[in-house]
Amino acid sequence: MIYQIHNGTKMYGANTIFENIQFEIKNTEKIALVGRNGCGKTTLLKAIAGVEELERGEIHKMNGIRIGYLAQTTFEHDEALVKEELEAAFSHLKEMERELAKLTAKMAEDHSEEVLNAYARLQQRFEEAGGYIYESEMMNVFTRFGFQESDLTRTIGSFSGGQKTRLAFVKLLLSKPDILLLDEPTNHLDIDTIEWLEGYVKRYPKAVVMVSHDRMFLDDVADVVYELEYGVMRRYPGNYTHYIHTKKSDLEQQKSAYARQQKEIQRMEELIEKFRYKKNKAAFAQSKIKYLDRMGRVEDPKKEARSFHARFEPRVRGGKRVLEVADLVIGYDQPLCTVNLEIMQKQRIAIIGPNGKGKSTFVKTLMKSIPALSGSFLLGHQIEVGYFDQELAQFDTTKTVLEEVWDDFSDLTQSEVRTALGCFLFSGEDVFKTVDCLSGGEKVRLSLVKLMLSHPNFLIMDEPTNHLDLAGKEALEASLQDYEGTMLFVSHDRYFISKLATAILVIDEGKATYYPLTYAEYSNKTPIETETKEIETTKPKPTKPINYASKIKKLEAMIAKKEEELEALRELRFEPEYYHDYQKMNELDSRIDDIHNEIEHLMTQWEEYSEQQERS
Repeated sequence: MIYQIHNGTKMYGANTIFENIQFEIKNTEKIALVGRNGCGKTTLLKAIAGVEELERGEIHKMNGIRIGYLAQTTFEHDEALVKEELEAAFSHLKEMERELAKLTAKMAEDHSEEVLNAYARLQQRFEEAGGYIYESEMMNVFTRFGFQESDLTRTIGSFSGGQKTRLAFVKLLLSKPDILLLDEPTNHLDIDTIEWLEGYVKRYPKAVVMVSHDRMFLDDVADVVYELEYGVMRRYPGNYTHYIHTKKSDLEQQKSAYARQQKEIQRMEELIEKFRYKKNKAAFAQSKIKYLDRMGRVEDPKKEARSFHARFEPRVRGGKRVLEVADLVIGYDQPLCTVNLEIMQKQRIAIIGPNGKGKSTFVKTLMKSIPALSGSFLLGHQIEVGYFDQELAQFDTTKTVLEEVWDDFSDLTQSEVRTALGCFLFSGEDVFKTVDCLSGGEKVRLSLVKLMLSHPNFLIMDEPTNHLDLAGKEALEASLQDYEGTMLFVSHDRYFISKLATAILVIDEGKATYYPLTYAEYSNKTPIETETKEIETTKPKPTKPINYASKIKKLEAMIAKKEEELEALRELRFEPEYYHDYQKMNELDSRIDDIHNEIEHLMTQWEEYSEQQERS
């Protein structure tokens, strides 16, 4: 145990954020903090970081432990160079370098065993601490966050606010604290960067505590989940999927226990009412009253199941051909991308690709928010578009929630509008809030209300899951899975994409490439899968039994080969050719990450085939 909170309580005024919680970090655990927006996850991170104090409770931590939190990673001087600020994370290695230089100079004159041994010991420590590869690591992390090598010689003050945040994130990762605190680390990152960060955090040699709404990130990285709900904290060993399954099972047990207890309470109350006014039974009735008072009440699980629910239904079916895009050149001052695409009825196409390559620009061009540079697009017969804008700029901030919806749907009664708002958790006095008082998540829900009421048969959405908590994302997925219309959406949420998309459009390097694949098929293309797919598509043999033993043997050979390749690449990290050339080291690290991912996928296939072999 390196850190522990015992009976921690945090309050803001009269509001209790959490009470008497137990939380601990062991060794190199990767811990996910989950819960609804506003439940206190970020507050807990700040308490761990020492930014905020608990009202009550004890904190125990190892002596000298270093805790890193993005909000605390600041730059003191705007005129400082980026390289100077980032190299500050390696000050201990710089000091060791200076000591090695001194010992090298000393060895020229002093050949004693004492000096040679001192040099050998220091060199070993320097190597184990990453002394020969830290410059390459710095460049790897730096460029992964979208910066160029030339940016190292720029001053901190020359970057925008968002870029400074990314620079601070780079500095935090490079500083390698004993406990790394990450609050929504995947926000505003494209899928490639998220996947790289995922691998980095997974292999981070120390402890990590993260708050994230990216379920696939949590699934792949977390080995412990702490849930913070209604001020109560629960610990679940395992990743996010295991947490969901365990919680579902716990909820069923709680429902059963609640029902049994309510039945017992009703029986007791009937007995009390029957005997409390009879002299010879009064003592019996009083004992039952005391028993009820002392009873530990099982909480009603319905109180914890509150989430929005909606039904998106097209007003008209519309034509089979939904959208035709021909040689559409999109961009602002200069072209970003050329798109050719045909979308048919009921398709669900996810648009993915690196940031800044044209994903949102394509969507805005289709919505005529910005003009096309050339080319054309045409909507099909009776196609009615519903648009979700990630910037949520379509609201009049001076209106109340009720007015914002009712003004756009004036043919509805107030009762109908309030019912629709209630579906998205706007009830009671909530409908009289002004839009400018709403949180990001509430604005998303308000936008979804209007989208539902417009009954489109073609949904175009730009990052619809931004600002939603985990429960909100799951509710939106459930609503859209039943949607009978067509969907085109931009998203960095891989879990959301994998649940909904039937095809993928990748926008990158000036072109748009269409893949008629699910996200799992698109992201997991390996040699063995390609071979299997070709066999299945060219010569389908449904009646022939699958030879699992042969496939398992082939997978084992591939895994062994990949592991040998991985070990050989790891050894290259200590070659001067690589640790003196950050670009080569960057490429090497990318290859190592790719092989890690390939091995993990092959292992998953091996497990699946092994299970199938046992069943057959």
